[in-house]
Amino acid sequence: MSTLLMQISDTHFGVERPPVCDALRRLARAQQPGVLLLSGDITQRARARQFAAARSFVDSLGIPARVTLPGNHDIALFNVFERLLVPYRSYRRAFGAAHDAVFDAVGVRIVSVDSTRAYRHVDGELSAGQIESVARALDGAPGGALRIVMLHHPVEVSRPDETHNRVHGHREAVMRWRAAGADLILGGHIHLPFVRRLDGDGLRTAWAVQAGTAVSERTRPEAGNSINLIRAITLHGTRTAVVERWDYCAESDRFEPGALSALPLDAHH
Repeated sequence: MSTLLMQISDTHFGVERPPVCDALRRLARAQQPGVLLLSGDITQRARARQFAAARSFVDSLGIPARVTLPGNHDIALFNVFERLLVPYRSYRRAFGAAHDAVFDAVGVRIVSVDSTRAYRHVDGELSAGQIESVARALDGAPGGALRIVMLHHPVEVSRPDETHNRVHGHREAVMRWRAAGADLILGGHIHLPFVRRLDGDGLRTAWAVQAGTAVSERTRPEAGNSINLIRAITLHGTRTAVVERWDYCAESDRFEPGALSALPLDAHH
């Protein structure tokens, strides 16, 4: 049985919603995921007190392991000295030094890659070296493992008016990572949850899995607060990733199942 993963993103501590934070704690206790995946924009303005609040919240979820990444909001915007010289200082004090990392759990390999850049206020970017490093980590995954890449900025979008939000280098990254065995590519940034197939050129299929904003006030009209639960199963003899989107419901004051996607893996198109 593979490890249950909880992906949360864009928590934006500084404009978080306390009732939603409480509801997410209850969901974590009920579902008991083994690994927390936190895909960036942890804070609203990269201030030390916002990182401290975020770290306290993450600890309160009681999830045994975690993989975190900074987002563009986790680099100081108004403190020019910090942005230019020590852009990740506050993030590292709260969540550690590793941005690009490999994490293995039962049945899963997670490769995290930092798409933020101090010289870009909003957009993300992947270097050729990062793309290749991720591919090597995917190549070396244990046999049968669910192979996940996580970054903050999306490699794919669901609407034409969002194409500018794709990470710079997304075409090269998606092609290389699919060839190396990626199953899921996780992202955040746009506060719009969806699942989309990545294929079309004869290589194996991978899936873009986007998370919404987990607990912040910065929701979109078409998408409220949400998180993803992810697990790998074998369904009718096929390796399958199951992605459950859970949405916060104000009426019940809890996260409730919003959508379920059963994604076949190892397919070629």
